[in-house]
Amino acid sequence: MTPDSKELEIIYRQRFAGRQEYRNRVWQVLIRDVFGEFVRAQDTLLDLGCGYGEFINQVGCATRYGMDLNPATSRMLAPGVRFLQQDCSAPWPLPKCSLDVVFTSNFFEHLPNKKTLAATLDQVHRCLKPGGKLIALGPNIKFIPGAYWDFWDHCLPLTELSLSEALRHRGFDVVRCHPRFLPYTMVNAPRYPLFFLRLYLAMPWIWLLFGKQFLVVGVRRENGNKTANA
Repeated sequence: MTPDSKELEIIYRQRFAGRQEYRNRVWQVLIRDVFGEFVRAQDTLLDLGCGYGEFINQVGCATRYGMDLNPATSRMLAPGVRFLQQDCSAPWPLPKCSLDVVFTSNFFEHLPNKKTLAATLDQVHRCLKPGGKLIALGPNIKFIPGAYWDFWDHCLPLTELSLSEALRHRGFDVVRCHPRFLPYTMVNAPRYPLFFLRLYLAMPWIWLLFGKQFLVVGVRRENGNKTANA
């Protein structure tokens, strides 16, 4: 069973205490050097499992939504970011085909089971415009089989291939799939100078040595067809 909203607030307050400024600076580099290429100035974007807003607060686009179950998130989001506090597998209060991009980082592993993930992907599919993108980053169970379970709120193990297959069955074409992208976690890790991160991102061959997280990008099919029932 996944933690409830009150427990989540306590877990994340303890887990990320004193590290928020550094995490924000790391995400500035990631947005500039990687994820910014997927987002246009006129886009409407939803950050799924947005946490403390490291991504959504800093990405540049016209309309920004952040969704999370943690009530503390509302205090961390920048002005102009619209907060949706809810279970991601329940219907989203957004019109059909209203989003250009859904971004999610280190979130799907917190869902309790694949049924919940499937329902969440169906909401992503419903709300994305045809041609809209889902960008998913997360720990790859193939490369961290033991350490994956060091976090109390990790429930659902995934690989880049299992997530890609789920996306294809639910109306997406996978256009980018890196089994190894970023190292596993910033929790209890050294605060390296940010130029190390810029060098790392510029040399993908190093990802094969240190990457423990996948990066998968799916595009909603123009015809919207799925190969499995929603």
